Amino acid sequence: MDGKALILSGMALIFIGFILVFIGTLVSALGGESDIEGGGVIMIGPIPIVFGTSRGAAGTAMVLAIILMALWVVAALLGRGD
Repeated sequence: MDGKALILSGMALIFIGFILVFIGTLVSALGGESDIEGGGVIMIGPIPIVFGTSRGAAGTAMVLAIILMALWVVAALLGRGD
């Protein structure tokens, strides 16, 4: 994959993220009653730092952290060049 394709896919993902945030804001503003939860993962190398506003959000973030760690290991093994 060349650099141009990576840049375009990154820009597409950012655009999709903006659209999702906009739709969520509209649904919330138009009277959609919902509980808002949030969580996230900060990866420092292969080590995840997981946080969340509830147990469910933190659990989801933890699953994503495990997936990110597995992808990191696969990328590290493929990139060794042995």
